[in-house]
Amino acid sequence: MAVTYKLETFEGPLDLLLHLIDKAEIDIHEVSISEITDQYMDYLNAMQELELEVTSEFLVMAATLLSIKSKQLLPKPPVIEDEYYDDWSDEGLDPRDELIAKLIEYRKYKQIAEQLREQEFERSLVYTKEPEDLTPFMKAVPENPVKGLNVSDLIAAFQKALRKAARRNVVATIQRDEISVKDRIRDIIEVLRENETVRFSKLIREDMSRHEVVVTFLALLELMKMKHIRCYQHSLFEDIVVHWRGEAVEGGFLETEVDY
Repeated sequence: MAVTYKLETFEGPLDLLLHLIDKAEIDIHEVSISEITDQYMDYLNAMQELELEVTSEFLVMAATLLSIKSKQLLPKPPVIEDEYYDDWSDEGLDPRDELIAKLIEYRKYKQIAEQLREQEFERSLVYTKEPEDLTPFMKAVPENPVKGLNVSDLIAAFQKALRKAARRNVVATIQRDEISVKDRIRDIIEVLRENETVRFSKLIREDMSRHEVVVTFLALLELMKMKHIRCYQHSLFEDIVVHWRGEAVEGGFLETEVDY
């Protein structure tokens, strides 16, 4: 009868042993070394028949299984009651214990590797990219002008605004000292008594207001009318020259002639 083998790929002899135990659906602590050894040897023979390369690890495990199987078949030595011999005796030890401990440890790491492989597969389904600056695409949010202020700050600002408004509404009346034509005539005569000839620009100061300039011009016209002064220019658009030609009467004759 021909036997067909479907060989799987195993990472080592312990992986093969776990596969055989899981396939037999038995507890790893209750594994039968005789049965598992026979299955293991059948697998190695199948690999040789298919001319597959059998590594030294699989051969070492085969020798280990055969050694454990032979120990189980040998009769147990007689019990020797000696207190010194008890410390060095391996009586009662199961030759399978070391192999079972290795299988349990290997299964634990294999399960961990399987979990990491699943996480790697799930992570491979996620596409990631480097973060980009999305500030130009963000909607401009106007800054809150009262951010960080509380009610007391707003009340203080409101009271300050009220005080400024109260000062702004105060109406002040400014009274300007007006000079009369008569007073300005008297001032011009005083200047002309000291200097018989004076230019019109000398009679106008920089700090004079428009009203004072107009009054000065009217005073000159009044003096020209009374023929006390003579005004002329050397050429067009030059400064006006004022020349004194009359004599003022003591006692103030201007008061009777000029009444504004």
